[in-house]
Amino acid sequence: MFKNVLIILFLLGIHVSCEKAIKTTNPISRVLASENISIKRVIDSLDQYEVQIKFTQINREKDSIHFKDYNFQVDENNYFYPASTVKFPIAVMAMEKLNQLDSLNKDSRFYIEGDTIETTFATDVSKIFAVSDNQANNRLFEFLGQDAINRNLEERGISPVRISHRLSTNNADEITTKPLIVYLNDSTTTALENSVNSSPKPLKINGIEKGIGYIAEDSLMQEPFSFALKNHYPINAQHAVLKRIIFPEAFSENERFNLSDEQRKFILEAMHTLPKEVGYDPIEFYDSYVKFFMFGNNQDNIPEHIKIYNKVGYAYGTLTDCAYILDSKNKVEFMLTATILVNKDGIFNDNIYEYDDIGIPFLAEIGREFYKFELDRRYN
Repeated sequence: MFKNVLIILFLLGIHVSCEKAIKTTNPISRVLASENISIKRVIDSLDQYEVQIKFTQINREKDSIHFKDYNFQVDENNYFYPASTVKFPIAVMAMEKLNQLDSLNKDSRFYIEGDTIETTFATDVSKIFAVSDNQANNRLFEFLGQDAINRNLEERGISPVRISHRLSTNNADEITTKPLIVYLNDSTTTALENSVNSSPKPLKINGIEKGIGYIAEDSLMQEPFSFALKNHYPINAQHAVLKRIIFPEAFSENERFNLSDEQRKFILEAMHTLPKEVGYDPIEFYDSYVKFFMFGNNQDNIPEHIKIYNKVGYAYGTLTDCAYILDSKNKVEFMLTATILVNKDGIFNDNIYEYDDIGIPFLAEIGREFYKFELDRRYN
């Protein structure tokens, strides 16, 4: 309760003058002080939603890029489940690994040993960003292996991160990856070596146990749900990956991902491409299907001059979006990463979460508010 009072007082400390506020106010405090119901109902009951927000203003000066970061409750020691946001670095590192294999490229065909689905690396990356396809992610996970994923991120100064499992599959926690069978030409295949990875150690951070119960094998277990062995990909790490892909020139060579210009361009295209643009049914997979900020709570078409380079995640009642938003018409650009937990009954795995009623409207509205703030900042 005392924490909420302090936060409300912080939010109320805003200058009345709009023009002065644009120049002097922390943009996050201004956004969260909105009277819009989608924001206000979350802020009024802040403790239950576990909100974390990171916002980056982007200032250009000649050939230089300057970031100004703002944080709200961002703490890598306060756990939230990252869900499909982990697919972003996995897609990037799959492209990167191809550079180490002379005979392969993003268009090489492959399948997982024991599976019948043939695909290409490019196809799977496209599916990951267009519709957040779990099996596409899991195939690239087999290609990389847990240890390589975690080591690669740490070597680039992105930590703490712990990717320990696949998504929505029976062998999610298996530490031995399956070999990829790749086509060297139309008729010749070869098997890539699999990897045996380290078993994950339980995370020991705040909020690693959540709720009052969970469903397991159709039974209610009346105890908190433990995320101790789950993936850990906090806000700062997500933001760091995004910055390195959008603005690699702002980082030293050893902090960047080892991507060719063609590979980086491909990833950027995949990140903002809408489902309908790669052949998905626009009724089922509408423009904002996996774009929560600004447009998430409606199914209208996203204007052509606005591109959202992002990766969302939602599972276990947690919604997260990590995005670079660019309005080429009005010359507005910013980065935003945010997460919110919507699980009113405190029961996990019951599929009763307030995604559509509270979570997505909150993320959509803060996206619009940050956009308006930056639009005002540009023209005032």
